[in-house]
Parts: sequence; structure tokens; C-alpha cells
Amino acid sequence: MPINVTLLFSAAQYVAAAEAYLRGIERRIAAGLNPDVGSVASLFCQPLGRGGKGQGTRGVAQPAWIAVAWEAYERYRALLDSSRWQRILNAGARSQRLLWASTGAKDPNASQLLYVQALAKPLTVNTMPDATLKALAAHEGFSEAFPGHADQVLGRIRQGRY
Repeated sequence: MPINVTLLFSAAQYVAAAEAYLRGIERRIAAGLNPDVGSVASLFCQPLGRGGKGQGTRGVAQPAWIAVAWEAYERYRALLDSSRWQRILNAGARSQRLLWASTGAKDPNASQLLYVQALAKPLTVNTMPDATLKALAAHEGFSEAFPGHADQVLGRIRQGRY
């Protein structure tokens, strides 16, 4: 049965979910069970609530949510490249996919593609509202929404420089 770990809001929560998935697959392998269990870990780019102009939810600046997602992605890729993950893949398991959830822009003044552009990353899944999907279909290309690595963006935000 496929597994959807949902309501994740940080890189630390993502890593905890991925570690639980890995432990479960390792137990299946040790018990001689089929390790081919599909799974996604759903990181919400915007927790519940609404922020003001230029902000995501709970009043947090949009770049902060994007940087949190980038940080989770960096950890996701590090896990995929780890020898532990490679062992379960070699045993017939699938990798748990990182899923971007709630990627429609909530700020009416922001581009519908704000989160989609920033989170167009290999080996991920994106769930988006119909309006965002239509905007994506009509769009001709991508540009990097917020340049820099997650730690750089989060550092600038913490220092009040973003």
C-alpha cells in the first residue's frame, strides 16, 4: 500500500519522515518481504493561514518558505545519494519522493508560478491547483525565483536582509 507522509513543514520534519520510511523498508528487507513500497513525503510550502502582501501564510515572507523547501530538497538529495538509500534501492525498493504541496500562490499580487518556478527540482512531485497548472501551461520558460542556496537565503532572512 502506498504511503503519503503529509503535513510536513520543515526540513527536519522531512528528514524524520524519510528516516522512518527507510527503517520500515530495512525491516521489510530483513524479514524477506517485498521492499517495493511507493511513498511520498509531502512538504507544505505554506502552512494554514494567510499572510499579507509579499508574504506566505502566518505572515512569513515568501522567500522563507521557498528556502525551507530548498533546505528540505538538499537533505532529500543527500539521502538519495547515501549508501544506506543505495542499499535499499539495490534490494528492490523505490525511493520515497519529495512532494511539494500547496504550491499555488496565496498572495493575489504574486505570480501564480512563484512556488512552481522555485521548486522545479529533479525527482520531486508537485501538486498544484488548476489555476496554477493553467498558468504553467501558458508560460514559456522558467527563471530562478530566488537565487542562492537555502542556508544563504535563510541566513539573510534571519538577519533582516531579504
